[in-house]
Amino acid sequence: MSNNKEGFLRSVGTEMRKVSWPKRKELVRYTIVVITTVVFMALFFAAVDFGIKKLMDWYISL
Repeated sequence: MSNNKEGFLRSVGTEMRKVSWPKRKELVRYTIVVITTVVFMALFFAAVDFGIKKLMDWYISL
């Protein structure tokens, strides 16, 4: 059983050496894109939520 684990870990190590990791410049760019997207989506959904709340308050006050 432990032989299978050792073989598995060895093959994982072999595959990890084949991975093409992003360079620092790419990583910074991707991080900025993700953070910008998350902030934009948060603001968008906050605005939609605010609009729906105002619409519901207006409807209820009729």
